[in-house]
Amino acid sequence: MSDWLAQGLKGREATSVDTYRSLADNHIIPQLGKGKLRDLEADDLDAWLEAEAEVLATQSLKMVHSVLRRSISHAQRRGRAVRNVADLVEVPEGRSGRPSKSLSLKQAAAVLRAKEGTWIHAYVVLSLLVGVRPEEARPLTWSHVHLSHSGKERPHVDVWRSVRRHGETKTRKSRRSLAMPQQTVVVMRAHKRREQAACVAAGKEWTDERLVFPTETGELRSALNVRRNFRTLLKEAGFANPKEWTPRELRTSFVSVLSDHGIPIEVISRLVGHNGSGTTERVYRKQLRPVISEGAEAMDATCPPPAPDGAGRPR
Repeated sequence: MSDWLAQGLKGREATSVDTYRSLADNHIIPQLGKGKLRDLEADDLDAWLEAEAEVLATQSLKMVHSVLRRSISHAQRRGRAVRNVADLVEVPEGRSGRPSKSLSLKQAAAVLRAKEGTWIHAYVVLSLLVGVRPEEARPLTWSHVHLSHSGKERPHVDVWRSVRRHGETKTRKSRRSLAMPQQTVVVMRAHKRREQAACVAAGKEWTDERLVFPTETGELRSALNVRRNFRTLLKEAGFANPKEWTPRELRTSFVSVLSDHGIPIEVISRLVGHNGSGTTERVYRKQLRPVISEGAEAMDATCPPPAPDGAGRPR
């Protein structure tokens, strides 16, 4: 297992290697690592997988089995194993995964007011009201955020990159340009002014190639960093258990709000960058309802922009 982790994953993304290492360190090596590979029997693996099924979701269980099978294949290619015993067993059903959920309109309103004037507030507004994926928001640069009307084009964000390998979006249809509702435009303009002022104060040259949501040193934020700040925002918004929520559920909530507003599933599929409405139905089934209308306009109607500075907050 250690040899495969060190030698068999060349060219893989660091995040993937970290995931495999974590699965090996926590679920394979402690249970199977003391035995000799030549003595490992299918019955041993069946018993091991049944025990793991008590604590792992089905998808995680499949990944653990895959890690073991691939590490033994690596040993076979080097003449250190005759057979791959992992090929002889079936993966049982694991625990049910944690179902995704979406914010209620009341919760969404509280979230949109929390930590105003901070980067995490801008991140949440963009994610909730436009529906970008977390891996698309983190590498976003200002060159892809258009905050002014240009001819017939309203302010929009180009979702063309992600933190996936080679910077590609999840699918071809994930590469899309999305109109921003007015509240998002107001918040993103204020966020950009703050970022520009901080850049000037630090004696650095501003360029639109800078990240929209950088760390204090101007680098890409990790998913862990975003999740930690998001949960801090939820705590300020009055959530009793912020740890029960993840940034990805802002996107689920985006789908839910649009569906409640009567947007057709085909339109929602295009907005969230799915290859077809079947994916949207399968992933967001609980949030979708039968329907009729369009995207950013619905968000303007549901979540109106804040009053101009000095005018007070609308009731």
